[in-house]
Amino acid sequence: MIDAIVNSVVLPWSYGFMRTALLTTLVVAVPMAMLSCILVLRGWSLMGDAISHAVLPGVVLAWLAGLPIAFGAFCAAMITALSAGYLQANSRIKPDTALGIVFAGMFGLGVVLFVAFPSGLHLNHILFGDMLGIRRSDLVQAIVIGLLTTIFLLFMRRDLELITFDEQHARAIGIPTGPLNTALLAAISILVVAALQAVGIILAIAFLITPGATAFLLVRRFSTMLVVSSAIAAFSTVFGLWASYWLAASPSASIVLVMTVIFAAAFLREQMADGATMRRQRHPLR
Repeated sequence: MIDAIVNSVVLPWSYGFMRTALLTTLVVAVPMAMLSCILVLRGWSLMGDAISHAVLPGVVLAWLAGLPIAFGAFCAAMITALSAGYLQANSRIKPDTALGIVFAGMFGLGVVLFVAFPSGLHLNHILFGDMLGIRRSDLVQAIVIGLLTTIFLLFMRRDLELITFDEQHARAIGIPTGPLNTALLAAISILVVAALQAVGIILAIAFLITPGATAFLLVRRFSTMLVVSSAIAAFSTVFGLWASYWLAASPSASIVLVMTVIFAAAFLREQMADGATMRRQRHPLR
């Protein structure tokens, strides 16, 4: 019995493609989970969704021009983020509206280009990634981008925390909030690019939203939130990949489902805690 259990746990990781998929996903999942904390606290969750979808025209144009797909995706992501910021700063349009307009326009342009200029790209690989067919070059790219982004987030953690909770105070004490916000957008964009070819758009969106939202329900300190969010993303990656092997399911979808279940559990925990607090307030002698 014990041997069967151990075999079921170990067997999936005996294959090279499973280990490569695990390593590649982990090195982008952890910094994305850390970024998700900032996005959730700043109300920028839609930014990750928008950038993830808006890379499509850049991917298609880069393919047609014979350029690296990562270059085209990064350019499209930065255009989306900066265009939304320009609209917000120079009109009465609210941030979420500006982002929605740019995101929808870029994604629509990408679909039109994809249909009008047939290429060797497969739309399913862009949406869901090709996690079990990751090339060595994709792995190296993910490791470099993941490590550099993680170092940036850890090194600038104090400044990022300050502009997240009180940007006006940060500006008043001399923190360059403009360049820091641009660097934050660049970090989101380049991580989406790293995740695109490996895990796909859907999982990239989930990594940029769900871990941070879940950690927000569980803890109250920003530093703890970063750790918990990263742990949730890492656990979901390992367990989701393992489950996808035995269920013959999509690895990306399995990881997203695990993260969603963890979020649901955190939400129910908070609801139960709130209910217990209300009962104590109504009946203080119990």
